Amino acid sequence: MNRRTVVVEGPLAFRMRRVAAARNAEAGVQITTLPQLAARLAGGFVRPTRSQDLDPAIRSALEAGGFIDLEGIRSLPGMTRSAASTLTRLWNADFSLADRTHESTRLQDLAMIEARVQDNLPAGVLTSRDLRDAALRRVPFAPAVLGPIELDRVVQVAPVWRPLLIALARVVPLRWRNPGAADFAWFAGAVEIDERPTPAAPEVVSCAAPRAEVVEALRWVRELIASGRARPDEIAVCATATEDWDEHMLVLATDAGLPVHFSHGVPALASREGQACAAVADILLNGLSQNRVRRLFGHAAGRSRALEALPQTWSEGLRPGAALFELDQWRRALEDAHARKAEAVDVRPIVGSVLELLARGPDAAAEAGDLLLGAAARALWTEALRRAAPEALEFSLQELRLPDGRDPGACAVWCPASHLAAAPRPFVRLLGLTTRSWPRRVGEDPLMPSHILSREALDAESITDRDRRAFELVSAYATGGLVLSRSRRNAQGGLQAASPLVPKGANTTALRRARIPRHAFSPADRLLARPQEAESFPSVRSADACWRDWRNPGVTGHDGRVRANHPMIAKAIGEVQSATSLRVMLRDPLAFVWRYALGWRSLVEEEQPLSLDTRAYGELVHDVLKRTVDALEAGPGYEKAARNEIEAALEAACATISAQWPLERSTPPLLLWRHTLDAARELALKALTLDEAFQPDTRSWTELAFGQTEAAADPKRLWPPTAQVIIPDTAVRIRGSIDRVDYNAARNGVRVSDYKTGAEPPRAEEIVLGRGAELQRVLYAIAARQLVPDDPRVIARLVFLGADQPRPHRLPDVDQAIADIGVHVTAAIDLLNRGVALPGPDAREDWNDFALALPASPTTYFQIKQAALARAFGDFASIWSAR
Repeated sequence: MNRRTVVVEGPLAFRMRRVAAARNAEAGVQITTLPQLAARLAGGFVRPTRSQDLDPAIRSALEAGGFIDLEGIRSLPGMTRSAASTLTRLWNADFSLADRTHESTRLQDLAMIEARVQDNLPAGVLTSRDLRDAALRRVPFAPAVLGPIELDRVVQVAPVWRPLLIALARVVPLRWRNPGAADFAWFAGAVEIDERPTPAAPEVVSCAAPRAEVVEALRWVRELIASGRARPDEIAVCATATEDWDEHMLVLATDAGLPVHFSHGVPALASREGQACAAVADILLNGLSQNRVRRLFGHAAGRSRALEALPQTWSEGLRPGAALFELDQWRRALEDAHARKAEAVDVRPIVGSVLELLARGPDAAAEAGDLLLGAAARALWTEALRRAAPEALEFSLQELRLPDGRDPGACAVWCPASHLAAAPRPFVRLLGLTTRSWPRRVGEDPLMPSHILSREALDAESITDRDRRAFELVSAYATGGLVLSRSRRNAQGGLQAASPLVPKGANTTALRRARIPRHAFSPADRLLARPQEAESFPSVRSADACWRDWRNPGVTGHDGRVRANHPMIAKAIGEVQSATSLRVMLRDPLAFVWRYALGWRSLVEEEQPLSLDTRAYGELVHDVLKRTVDALEAGPGYEKAARNEIEAALEAACATISAQWPLERSTPPLLLWRHTLDAARELALKALTLDEAFQPDTRSWTELAFGQTEAAADPKRLWPPTAQVIIPDTAVRIRGSIDRVDYNAARNGVRVSDYKTGAEPPRAEEIVLGRGAELQRVLYAIAARQLVPDDPRVIARLVFLGADQPRPHRLPDVDQAIADIGVHVTAAIDLLNRGVALPGPDAREDWNDFALALPASPTTYFQIKQAALARAFGDFASIWSAR
């Protein structure tokens, strides 16, 4: 068997040459790269330096310190990567640092790093220059070890390997087939240049954005395959750097079901193992939270050593609204959950030990990966930690790539242009033909700027020259078809100019994003190309009708018009209402249907808030008031309590809430949470000391509930929490909790107070229903009148605690207000029963939870619909102008 060696460049060329050898039944062929060829010749189980070997060696070299120029930056997160890049470029340029240390202190530092790296590398692992020198010493054995050598479409040979090839040419047949380099005069072997075929005339197109470029590329691939013009292995799509298109290509190619091979690998985060690593990194870098821990345990439970015995029901008993940002909160929440579960497995030892580990942050990264990740994910984790410090896990995980498992010999290929230059294909589409990408601009080396060492000494060929060379080679072999594509705008929306590599005078075809293609790349794209077929799909037909109805100046079904007496709306109206639901009914009937008839909910904020929203803050103040008054009533009685007793009860209530609330809902960080509690305590103190004196026999309650479906009876309360309340002249039942009730049995009088945490608005004394937005005070009055015996005299007050000096604003005519709310609620129910569930004034507010379900441009939408909505609402709209 005759032995011969074929040298290729890049992963795509390596695999395609193996495919060619298999198809041609070639025997005795060694397909290798130049570093691998040198290692084979050097023998002794030596191998080239890989990043897995180089990065730890550089990290150890930097940790030793003692530098002149680099001492101040040696511990920065990106220093290892920068040093590896600079040393690799110097080695490839065959630059001897040891001989040039006298020229600058920077070169002295790099020479010191190089020497330490050589000492720190594993046995048998050699740098490029050392490997080349070792191979040179064994050149006489090349005929037996390597046989004849052929460089197959190698685009460029780094200077470090040139002495070895010159020496090999003296002892073995050496030829360079189809060199891509502009200068190969140094080459001592035979040069064989095949006659280049006539390339196809380029077609120049422009697309809206990078995603549109990928869509058009996949349409082009589908067309070539479907028409029989090309096999998948004859098609390539490439760019100088693939990052801007990788995500779109991965998602859309998967959706299309096209055979597309990623020669540079797919992002590791697109795999299940990568997501498991991301879940661990998220907690280590951003801290504990219930959402993050649930995500991690979903990946790791049953697949890792630490969580192998964790049951799937581990989270039963945890309150979903609790954020749990602190380890102590987790401990108390797990204790509370375990106490409320009957005959359940105790998960506290398992979960607690894992949380203690994760709470240590990035310092525990290595141990956390070992305990919480499976074998495949653990390999990714180790590689990410090798590339960068634990604090930079977010970025190192994003850079990791995995083989996609596809055979390039049976697939179209998506790759960097440098890969395709060494293995050209007849049908090529180049993406990103803009001034920014084709060619890329030369940048300064971070550790070896040009004022220290010239670019010519650092690089035999600049990145700009390499891109130009790749464009020339790829275009020259594109005999079947060549498409030059660019985006008119980048991903951020900025305009982009065409690359200087685009032929001058070439006609550019602008491909519109919504155009109908000749060949669709996916089922969804096919529906775009066949409007008649798309119309047969109910979802498409409905979406089209919605789009047209939103631009119709009349009221349509997509604006909220439904059939009369709809059973779901009737069911929602028949439920027990609250002040919140009645406000939505009166001020935004469409939102009432969405929320209470269809059950839609807005998304809960997952991240730790810096402050409580208005509603949560109001609940906090009311909780403080309730706990304080309840504590005082158990002692001297609220009406008899001195100010110091009230303040002491407030402190105890705030202490309880400080510990309890984080176990039930999301709260701000500790310092801001304390500040929020202090502010809530001040407002509560204003409310509790608003009335300096009480008449004899007066009792007070806070958060006095009514209309509840289930609640424990309390004989100390003025009425049972399940007591039913109905709005007069309607069948609407209501429920709620009155902020404060003061009752004097001797005088048969009851006073209800509605506390607002905000600032007092102008003309607050004139507020009755507040245009349908301030209903609590009137509803409280209805409850007091119906539930307190002997038809008491009712005083209803509204207090804005956010004012410097809060003043109670009494409802001027309680009976008239009760009658008015009955009229308005009846009108709202009649409107809904007639099927007029249209958006009201609250739909136009920025805080509207259902804004996502409205048109993207609500201002334009309401301008179109304004007259029609006014006619449809009719007299009902009068509540929106009533004070």
